[in-house]
Amino acid sequence: MDFENEYLHHLLDRIKQRPGMYLGNCSITRLNMLLVGYSQARMELGLPRTEQEKEFDQFQEWIQRKYNISDSKGWDSIILLNSIDEKGAFYNFFKLLEEFSHTKTNDRASEVTTTANNNYLTVS
Repeated sequence: MDFENEYLHHLLDRIKQRPGMYLGNCSITRLNMLLVGYSQARMELGLPRTEQEKEFDQFQEWIQRKYNISDSKGWDSIILLNSIDEKGAFYNFFKLLEEFSHTKTNDRASEVTTTANNNYLTVS
């Protein structure tokens, strides 16, 4: 794995497996703060944004559309509002992130198919 370039998913997997080690307890608020710190540290080190980080930026908009929220609440607050408590929101985050990732994968597959079809049509 290229840790300098694509580490976000690996980090999130590790947090999901051992939240107490990284966050103290299962808390979506603490998870968000860790991710803010992660982004800030990478920025201060002068590391370029990775594809995973750029994709994760779209998670906010996706969550807002999913829950029909148009105000300025962050993804963590939106998930918390739609969960029983911090712990429930923490676990819901990972379910929603997986759903988001599947959506992005399907979108990319659709783009490839459309591009391939368009190329076929223009060639013939």
